[in-house]
Amino acid sequence: MVGGIKILHSADWQIGKAFRDIATDDGDKAALLRAQRLRTVGRIAQIAAEQAVDAVLVAGDVFDTLAVSDETLRRTLEALAGFCGPWLLLPGNHDPALAESPWTRLQRMGLPPHVHLLTEPRPVLLHHRLAVLPAPLCRRHEAVDVTEILDAMDTPEGAVRVGLAHGSVRSHLPQESEALNPIAPDRAERARLDYLALGDWHGTLQIGPRTWYAGTPEPDRFKDNDAGNVLLVSIDRAGAPPQVQRIPVGHFRWHQLQAQLHCRDDLGALEASLQNLGQPWDRHLLQLSLSGSIDLETGQALEQLLDQWRARFHLLRVQTDQLLQQPGEAELDHLCALGFLRDAVGELRRMQQDPDGAQRQEAQLALQILYAQYRRLQPGLS
Repeated sequence: MVGGIKILHSADWQIGKAFRDIATDDGDKAALLRAQRLRTVGRIAQIAAEQAVDAVLVAGDVFDTLAVSDETLRRTLEALAGFCGPWLLLPGNHDPALAESPWTRLQRMGLPPHVHLLTEPRPVLLHHRLAVLPAPLCRRHEAVDVTEILDAMDTPEGAVRVGLAHGSVRSHLPQESEALNPIAPDRAERARLDYLALGDWHGTLQIGPRTWYAGTPEPDRFKDNDAGNVLLVSIDRAGAPPQVQRIPVGHFRWHQLQAQLHCRDDLGALEASLQNLGQPWDRHLLQLSLSGSIDLETGQALEQLLDQWRARFHLLRVQTDQLLQQPGEAELDHLCALGFLRDAVGELRRMQQDPDGAQRQEAQLALQILYAQYRRLQPGLS
């Protein structure tokens, strides 16, 4: 790009993330998620080389903790090797620039000349036309807006000014995300920035004409927030509006799905929803919430269906606390055979025939509860 600049904006790699909640289910699955984060960084390097960008900017939380291992630090540097242009890495709230941190350890290890650790709020001039203005976090939590320092940073005339920060833009994110590390929503205008590259929010999100969150390139939560991208940002000249393109890079896909079940036919609709997630199946992590009421036969078919999909997906979690087991006629006959329940079950079955519907609903619920309690006390019942 003659006269203009092109950068790749990423954030929130959180290399070394433990995925403890998933490790509780299956430690191997958590290990695969950790390893994929480094492979996705390698994919980012490949894209940067293909697009011939002027720099890759990573807006904080490169690492998940301050205690990340030396081996992981070296593997991270190795993942960057696919792009020989400048990498600019900013400390975030998970990896702040403390006196002893992953950043100081990397410096002691020795860095390739094209990898820049932005641990101080000082402009970095690249190619005589791109000025990167960083606002690193030097503590995990800041109550003040550390990006205010960008307003006073001087850069050469004609250089494209790009801010790099990690935090929460007030009034643009959920309230719980805005309590710490605040960033003024008009920071790009105040600091005369051509683009403000942000990290901390894990989904891709535009805040203003010149302000974006890239989101994590490798999704890590059951949220529908457009994660799994990097942003290719092109700016023709200082003062020109940025052109921003999402590029998907994520390997794993995290989903939430809800389904109501009342009869056997509903299982077909559920399977169709699972099929619609698309192949390859082993890239999917699904949190499935089921509600409704089903009889024993449908419940057995449901378990078979879920077992099949557990073997296909990387992870399948199923919540069934809102799914009631409804006794069918055979199960009710079984309960009636028990002398101490015969009269109660008989009366509830009579109430189910109530033409106005009021008693029918109460009886239906009572039979569900009665049968569920009986099954709980008889674990061998099938």
